Amino acid sequence: MYRFGVNYTFNKKINLTLGSVYSIKDISYKENLPDLYEYRFYQNLNMKDNWSNFKVKHRIRLAQRFKRQNFTNKTTHRIRYGLFVKYPLNNKLTTYAFNEFFIKFASKPFGENRTGFGFLHQLNSTLKLNFGYQQIKLPNQIQKRLLLGIVINTNHFKKLT
Repeated sequence: MYRFGVNYTFNKKINLTLGSVYSIKDISYKENLPDLYEYRFYQNLNMKDNWSNFKVKHRIRLAQRFKRQNFTNKTTHRIRYGLFVKYPLNNKLTTYAFNEFFIKFASKPFGENRTGFGFLHQLNSTLKLNFGYQQIKLPNQIQKRLLLGIVINTNHFKKLT
C-alpha cells in the first residue's frame, strides 16, 4: 500500500489531510482470484487532545474508492471514525491502542471494525518503527494481523536553520 497526503494545520489540535492511496491486495489465499487493485482518495479531519500523559486522536475519514478486479471497475464510498490513544513509556518507546469502525454508503452500511494495539519506536525525528496486532471484524469473518511498519514524517515547509 502506498499512501500520500498533504496536511493543513488549523491549530495544535485540529488538522485536515487530503490524500490518495494505491494498493494491490493479493486475495488468492481465499480462492483462485486475481489481485484487487484499488485507488482511493481520502479526506481526514484529525482532532488531538491530551488526557494527562495519554495522547488522544479522533479521526473522521471520508474515502472514495475505485477498485478493479476481474476486469470490472467498481466505485464505493465510506466514512470511518477512529479513536487512537498513545502512551509514552520513555523518550523512544510509545505504546498505542485504537478502535476504528467503517460505515459504507450502501444498502448494508456496516463495513468493518478494526481494533489493535502495539508499540512505536522513535529512531530519530523523522523515522519510527511500528510493531503491533490488529483484529479486523468484517460482516462474515474476523481477521487477525501482525502490524509491521516504517513511519516517515517529513515537513517540506519547515524553515531550515
